[in-house]
Amino acid sequence: MAAESQFQPHPAQMQPAKPRRSGSRVIRPGMTYASVTDKISSIVLTRPVDWIWLLGFAVSFLLTMMLIGAISYLLAVGVGVWGIDIPVAWGFAIINFVWWIGIGHAGTLISAILLLLRQDWRTSINRFAEAMTIFAVGCAALFPLLHLGRPSRFYWLLPYPNTLGLWPQWRSPLVWDVFAVSTYGTVSLIFFYFGLVPDLAMLRDRSTSKLGQIVYGLLALGWRGSAVHWKRYHRAYVLLAALATPLVISVHSIVGLDFAVAIVPGWHNTLFPPYFVAGAIYSGFAMVLTLTIPLRWMYGLHGFITEHHLDNMAKVMLGTGLIVAYGYAMEVFMSWYSGSEFETYMMHNRATGPYAPQFWLLVSCNVIAPQLLWFKRFRTNVPALFIMSLIVNVGMWLERYIIVVTSLHRDYLPSSWGMYSATKHDWMLYVGTIGLFVCLVFLFIRFLPMIATFEMRELLHGHSQAEEEH
Repeated sequence: MAAESQFQPHPAQMQPAKPRRSGSRVIRPGMTYASVTDKISSIVLTRPVDWIWLLGFAVSFLLTMMLIGAISYLLAVGVGVWGIDIPVAWGFAIINFVWWIGIGHAGTLISAILLLLRQDWRTSINRFAEAMTIFAVGCAALFPLLHLGRPSRFYWLLPYPNTLGLWPQWRSPLVWDVFAVSTYGTVSLIFFYFGLVPDLAMLRDRSTSKLGQIVYGLLALGWRGSAVHWKRYHRAYVLLAALATPLVISVHSIVGLDFAVAIVPGWHNTLFPPYFVAGAIYSGFAMVLTLTIPLRWMYGLHGFITEHHLDNMAKVMLGTGLIVAYGYAMEVFMSWYSGSEFETYMMHNRATGPYAPQFWLLVSCNVIAPQLLWFKRFRTNVPALFIMSLIVNVGMWLERYIIVVTSLHRDYLPSSWGMYSATKHDWMLYVGTIGLFVCLVFLFIRFLPMIATFEMRELLHGHSQAEEEH
């Protein structure tokens, strides 16, 4: 009990500036500090490993081993095992890089921007959204390194003093990606770990094993839950959120500029930065729903992740999906309005050329199917929402495929036209990164609290005060 009282936040630090009426919808009635802490900590400390976790981890681990094998073979033989050729020198590696970076954006949006906007409903989903961000960025970082052809020379992209006087080519989008992704990954990791500290102290105090007490104690950095600790924590947490917020916009804008700076039909477009940011949030929230719904069912978290949370995430998906649909429409309009025969042919080729089936499947997944989210009955239908999140994930991957392939395989010179098709090695790398991502998610939910305990208790405190005032 002494340890529990040490962990409890100081009341002065937990009081919200103004009780929010939405609190009753984001936390179930009847919850107490003890029930919140017991439920979340028991998943890590006392709940036995069930067969669903073991099966999921085993499958994802096997896919991770396939990824390691594919990378080893690639390094031994070279990028010739991929389907890339001339003119399509960018293939699956860049497609999957952009897709994974986009998935990572929802975590920062939920954690940082919604925190600054004082949106209570972020509380139940921000922790594993942050973890998802780190895992997705790690998967994304693999592809540019492997696409170099000589990954052992990656340090040439970094500005370090050397005897040859070599410096990065600052006009190269590859160098932009190095700095954007490394900055985004570093800030996201710090933000994630900083938010974990109070919960690590809770696990330290509740762990019954000596090893757990030592490991969680070291990671908790001496946290004791004093008023001074909480005061400094909240100041630093908001400061980190303010620092992370511009990254949501800047990082994927830079990824969009990778394409926009190239004078290639379908790429040379000022629309790409905001269009890519909206698409990143769109696919990121789809992946959050893809993870949230099974975890909610698997661990009985219906009291923490309510229909209100699912409804709000579906609304964000609908809003960003409409922005993405507007981007598609503007691409068509600008290809006509520009008067460029190359831009006009590019759009005609997408719609009627050899990759037309992928293009129309993309439109169906990203534009037509999400219109069902206008209806509240659909947004609160859990199985339907899960299927919709999978559809959007597929559609956003196809979007990157269409952008990369259809713009390159037929450009200015008909004599250099060609077709692109992925090889089994391309698919092994892609599916392997999915296995790595899922494997890390399973390890995360087994050893760390997937919901921020202290934030749930703060929310409960604010809800209790609002009820007393009413």
